[in-house]
Amino acid sequence: MQETPDTAPSAPSGDLAPRAIDLAARWVAEAAEFPADASAQRLAGVLKDPNGLSFTIGFVDGVMRPESLTAAASTLSRIAPLAPEFLPWYLRGAVKVGGAVAPVLPSPVVPIARRALREMVSHLVVDARPDKLGPAIAALREGGAKLNLNLLGEAVLGEREALRRLEGIHDLIRRPDVDYVSVKVSAIASHISMWAFDEIVDAVVERLTPLYLTAAAGLPENGGRTFINLDMEEYRDLDLTIAVFTRILEDERLRDLEAGIVLQAYLPDALPALRELTAWARQRVADGGARIKIRLVKGANLAMERVDAIMHDWSLATYDRKVDADANYLRCLDEALQPKNTDAVRLGVAGHNLFDIAYAWLLAGERGVREDIEIEMLLGMAQGQVAAISREVGHVLLYVPVVHPQEFDVAISYLVRRLEENASSENFLSAAFDLADDPALFERERDRFVASLERAADPGLPTGPNRRQNRADEQDADGAAEPRILRDSPPPRAGGLTQAVLGIASSAASDDGIARFGGVEYVETAIYSATESDGVAAGAPGFRNARDTDPALPANREWARQVLERMPVSTAGDDTIEASRVTDAERLEKIIAGVRDAAPRWGAMPAADRSAVLQAAARALGARRGELIEVAGSETGKVFAEADVEVSEAVDFANYYAATARELDRVSGAVFVPARVTVVTPPWNFPIAIPAGGVLAALAAGSGVIFKPAPQARRCAAVVAEALWSAGVPRDVLALVDIDEGGLGQQLVSHPDVDRVILTGSFETASLFRSWRPDLPLLAETSGKNAMVIMPSADLDLAASDLIKSAFGHAGQKCSAASLAILVGPVGRSERFARQLVDAATSLRVGPPTDPRSEMGPVIEPPRGKLQWALTTLDEGE
Repeated sequence: MQETPDTAPSAPSGDLAPRAIDLAARWVAEAAEFPADASAQRLAGVLKDPNGLSFTIGFVDGVMRPESLTAAASTLSRIAPLAPEFLPWYLRGAVKVGGAVAPVLPSPVVPIARRALREMVSHLVVDARPDKLGPAIAALREGGAKLNLNLLGEAVLGEREALRRLEGIHDLIRRPDVDYVSVKVSAIASHISMWAFDEIVDAVVERLTPLYLTAAAGLPENGGRTFINLDMEEYRDLDLTIAVFTRILEDERLRDLEAGIVLQAYLPDALPALRELTAWARQRVADGGARIKIRLVKGANLAMERVDAIMHDWSLATYDRKVDADANYLRCLDEALQPKNTDAVRLGVAGHNLFDIAYAWLLAGERGVREDIEIEMLLGMAQGQVAAISREVGHVLLYVPVVHPQEFDVAISYLVRRLEENASSENFLSAAFDLADDPALFERERDRFVASLERAADPGLPTGPNRRQNRADEQDADGAAEPRILRDSPPPRAGGLTQAVLGIASSAASDDGIARFGGVEYVETAIYSATESDGVAAGAPGFRNARDTDPALPANREWARQVLERMPVSTAGDDTIEASRVTDAERLEKIIAGVRDAAPRWGAMPAADRSAVLQAAARALGARRGELIEVAGSETGKVFAEADVEVSEAVDFANYYAATARELDRVSGAVFVPARVTVVTPPWNFPIAIPAGGVLAALAAGSGVIFKPAPQARRCAAVVAEALWSAGVPRDVLALVDIDEGGLGQQLVSHPDVDRVILTGSFETASLFRSWRPDLPLLAETSGKNAMVIMPSADLDLAASDLIKSAFGHAGQKCSAASLAILVGPVGRSERFARQLVDAATSLRVGPPTDPRSEMGPVIEPPRGKLQWALTTLDEGE
């Protein structure tokens, strides 16, 4: 259940909304009196074209960004036919001719095309070179505007770039012509892990405090202080940014410094955060400190928030309706503009919606707090409206991105958001240039404003976080199997050839009529799902991936701390693995015979009943998530984040095989006969997921299992087995045996009662098993090489980041770790790629799994043989 505000917004005067609409209309009329910015008008016209957004984003991302002229030429050739008619004839002609010629003559054509587009978006960013920045600042201030500078730069993959950006921002603060800057935590710190929240806060505070001290000292040249605004983009940064902001300003040396922080109204968390910050600021003022400022924005990272939510199967952090975000913005305005609050908090009203700005200005006037608000808008967006508003309110604070020309491509993410805002019909800016000439557009925006006011007054508008996952609550989950959870469902009306031939039902129906596994109907086998791309299903009837653990949530971070505290003294699995120790052939013979005799009973169960047990196993594994992470870190050195996703994979295996097991009884005219005894012998490098996957697959098929863990991961295997036994898997069907890999290992693998062996390990081990028993039915996944191919058209920053994550995941101790990078063409000569790669690698935090900051844990044992040679010897040219 989501929280709702303690009270609805205190009612402004009844005529405030009509007056705001009238004021917005006046501003629209006055804006038409000012000369239009040619670049802005040209860009707006381009984006109105049906192909305008696709063309412009394609150009920005595919022609401006790549270092390779050939890659840029290829994209130019592809998008040239989309060139909007609104482009001036000379630009449109240059694009179309350039598109035809570029693949043949990329060197002369691409730079010209880039220059043309840069001119079209030049009004949105400012040249950061010192000799260019000064005149630009002076020119922008001529109209009375104040400036908030935001230094853009390369993606922060490591400490070198983070410190370079930090120094660049510090240089801005030291300039006498700069009095306001914005900075994001993610721009000055690399390798941020939310599992290490407290440590990251400490590190960022230490890094940012000198900037605030410089700002507080002021400069003799301008006689004033520089205002620092702490910005944020991603939802995960909300708690972090607030913690950093308040900690810095609690420094006694900064007691009388006013500074600011941003809040994004499209987050339902914004109003509680506003109240939290306001209460803190009121106490600060009561203790003799300065006020703070909160910059209130709608939020502009929705696309990435959606991707993040889908990738991890989390609830969307933002409101999913624009009207709700708009309403929350108005709620936050009402809360912030209470006189009791403005005594401690100034408000930056940031945005371009004239109705919102008019409403805020009039509301502040009614309450006598106009001295406590500042209107903030973006550079280069609807400058006529900026001028009209400035005439009314005194000045407008412009948000000004600055970037060095050689790094212009780093402004792409900012530009793409601005382009999407201009193009999206849901966004006010899409109508900005036509409001004076098109009454229908004005009425559309007016009606949206009225609807947001009505929604703001609705007690049903939720507030508080959308995401409420708490792993600690899952520890008490019941993993016991329910009898006969699922029954077969009748064939669907239409199911295609696969179903017609195999007779596989399309849904999983229960005795109570409820469809399990998410209630999605399927026609597919376990091999294919037509709905895989919707983020809900992936390759099996009704299967859904386990949700990843969300480190942005305080409850999950506290749960993780407790897991890490247990790790150094963990004894999880000790008793079980000790009881499973087998040292003589006779006892091993009895275990094999016991599983052989019990297996037919398990295999004869209806598949739906085995499915129910595996569903219970999924719940049991999830309930033991903390214990599994604890033992994986304690025994094999897995860092927290990698162990956590491995538990999710084990849960996925249980649910996946529960879903697919039911198909075994649905093949018309056939009876599935399972293997009686399957030996599962997994590796140590994935001590949870791979063992669980092999064991669960065999159990789903109706086989008895002898589970022989890797010597380095015995306790991990024991905890996995405990979870499966607690879920209802009979102990005589699943036997855990801890044996040496010599004579007893050979006895087990080559035993005539063993029907199948599932091995994940080396090719040499697979060959050894086959040599022991040539007719052995062996399913072996052996080691391999993972290569990453990086093309000239790739985003080189992302490629470098992905390569490092792959290569050093679990200290590189897995065949899926990228051990070979194939750099195509100019990528091999790219100084930027090499610089980013080295920066990311050298900034990796290597340490014990008990340290939440560790990204790379220890190797499993002292290196020897081929590994030692690889780590210590360089061949010629390496």
